[in-house]
Amino acid sequence: MKLTDYSDYALRSLIYLAVKPDPQALANISDIADSYQISKSHLTKIIQQLGQLDYIETIRGKNGGIRLAKDPKDINLGALIKQIEPDFALVECFVDTVPSNDSAEKKGLSITLINETDTESSLFSKNGCVISPVCRLKGVFFEALTAFITVLENYTLADIISNKLQLAEILN
Repeated sequence: MKLTDYSDYALRSLIYLAVKPDPQALANISDIADSYQISKSHLTKIIQQLGQLDYIETIRGKNGGIRLAKDPKDINLGALIKQIEPDFALVECFVDTVPSNDSAEKKGLSITLINETDTESSLFSKNGCVISPVCRLKGVFFEALTAFITVLENYTLADIISNKLQLAEILN
């Protein structure tokens, strides 16, 4: 599984905000982009979504900026990734729709596996794999994806900034 740059930059932005010496101090997108040497325009979209999801607080205006809206211990990495990662389709036989079973629903995954009730014509409109109706590999991939998300759900932003002083020294 590979996360998108979008998810990577979202995590990095939260790390940046979490390690600021004064948690109430406002940062700006340019500071974050410069610290990580990433695109400011791309980061702007990410910050906007993090604000909409209530992970960060955005203050507009001349003296505006951004800061964490939650305590780092209240930001679960798995929940964050499920909200911002656009596609969990590891292979083409995963279809991005509603959860297909209780396990997926409990994990909050929005992945449906193509199953035996799909018609041949709908299979080819969804993916090009001819063995999809009888393939057991997709179940293995689904289990791996579920494990990936479960591991992320065991960690918070606070867990990954336990070396806060070292991170702050590098980023500021």
